[in-house]
Formats: sequence, C-alpha cells, structure tokens
Amino acid sequence: MRVVLRIGGSVIASPVDSDLISKYADLLKDLKAHGHEAAVVVGGGTLAREFIAIAKSLELDEKAQDEVAISISRIFAQLLLLKLGEIGCKTVPLTTLEAVECLKAGKVVVMGGLEPGMTTDTVAALITEKAKADLLVKATDQNGVYDKDPRKHADAVKLDHLRLEDLAQVLADNKHKAGIHQILDPEAIKILRRERVRVIVVNGFKPENVTAAIYGKRAGTVID
Repeated sequence: MRVVLRIGGSVIASPVDSDLISKYADLLKDLKAHGHEAAVVVGGGTLAREFIAIAKSLELDEKAQDEVAISISRIFAQLLLLKLGEIGCKTVPLTTLEAVECLKAGKVVVMGGLEPGMTTDTVAALITEKAKADLLVKATDQNGVYDKDPRKHADAVKLDHLRLEDLAQVLADNKHKAGIHQILDPEAIKILRRERVRVIVVNGFKPENVTAAIYGKRAGTVID
C-alpha cells in the first residue's frame, strides 16, 4: 500500500515532542519493513505561527509570512528524515516531482510546505494525487472530525464517517490564510474530491492510531 501521512504541527511541534518524533520514525520503519510505501508531510505548528506573527509585526505581506512558516515546517521534516536514516530520502523534497521520484526510488519521503498560498494539507493532497496513493491519513490534535469545533463547543459530536462532499460544512475557514488551522483546508478537499481518495483523520498523539487506520482497523473519522 502507498500511504501519505500528514502529521500536524499541533501534534509533534506544539511544543516540540522529540519522543513522539522518534515514535513516528519507528512507525515508518515498520511500514517500510512490511512492504508499504510512505510519504510524510509535516506542519510547523505553534512555532510556525509565532514566526508568522513576527513577520506581521515587521509589516511583511502574507506571501512572506507563508515563506517563513514553510521554512519552519521543513526544519521539522528534516528532523524526522534524519531520524529515519537510510530508508529516507537524502534531503527534504522541495517539489512534488522530487517527492514522487524519491518515493519511486523506494525511499520514505518526509517534507514540509512547498510554496506561499499552499498549506501542508494541500501539499499532502497533491502528493496523494501525483503519487497515486491509496490512502491519506491525517494525524491531528483531535480524535477525528467533529460536527463543530470541540475546543469551543462542549457538546461537539465526533463523526465516525463523513463524505468528502459534506466536509466543507464543518470547516471554519473556506479560503487560505497564513497559519490556517483546521482539519483539512479547502484546497486540499478539492483535490481529494477530484481523486476520490480515502482519508482517515486520527488522534496523532498516539501513533498506533495511524497504524490502525492503515491496516483497516477502526480509528478516528473515515472520509470518502
């Protein structure tokens, strides 16, 4: 199976959790040992948003804010890639073409953002599309997708299954902005709907949830 794993910066980088990064490296090594192919896209989390705020205070435009956030996400990608050792790409891919070529060479891809105006959700969706992946798993700071933001509403209900067509109804933002933080961004949803790729959103603080999702066990929210 070819899997794209989107690890939220809220999971491994807010604050930085080196133990969890190590656990994800072990998970990826295990997937590789069992014959699976994997591409990982990581976010920059709180640190990225802090630098976006700094860029704003310097009166830099949104493109510049995005560039700073992308740099932070790539640092976290590099940390995970280095931890993987020989099974990973030599460097963090800077384009979708580099990522797909590395994947075809039998290596585990780990990357961050790509370009301003594009979230790491969209990067993961593009890699899923171009690599013809079978599944996209998003490891986030929630147990799945809820009918409304559980951080703001105590009565929010977790959804076990959701159609891609209905996902937009539970999103807070319907367009990109620097530092956007929600289950999946609007552009990523467009790509995934076009490709009809199955997506599973799980609690990323427990990497075993990712493993469960990949092996077809019940975990998080299934979106298809």
